Amino acid sequence: MPAYRWVNRTSAQSLPENVVTGGRDSDGSTIYVGRAFHDGDMLPAKVIPDKGVAYVSHSGEEHPKSNYEVLVQGEFAWEFSSNGEVPADAVIAGQTADGEPLYVGRVLHSGSQTIGKVQPSHGCLYIPFDGEELSFKDYEVLVIH
Repeated sequence: MPAYRWVNRTSAQSLPENVVTGGRDSDGSTIYVGRAFHDGDMLPAKVIPDKGVAYVSHSGEEHPKSNYEVLVQGEFAWEFSSNGEVPADAVIAGQTADGEPLYVGRVLHSGSQTIGKVQPSHGCLYIPFDGEELSFKDYEVLVIH
């Protein structure tokens, strides 16, 4: 059995057991680790069941997604990193249309511990937040423990 797997979901479905928690929104809602397609890219996503949606960041904006995948199973940990760097055991959550791997990262911003994408070629973590795509040089990366 693989160390982890991705399970398809829509906003109308409940989450499966063993879904991986990634953080907490500023309103107290639990954020789960997910991913979704957008403009040819498979992007790490923050899944917030209380809001009935997943969010990805792309081209400076936050995009809601009603079809997404959630991460389940496995033993995970978060490791600090910066400037686009990722540990060797980082979880690959997707890739750009050009084939660049994208990793699950998170950061604390405005009272929300939120998930986004680490894009090594850009040297940062991007998060979807309040309609925008925000970038951070220091962040945590999800790794297989």
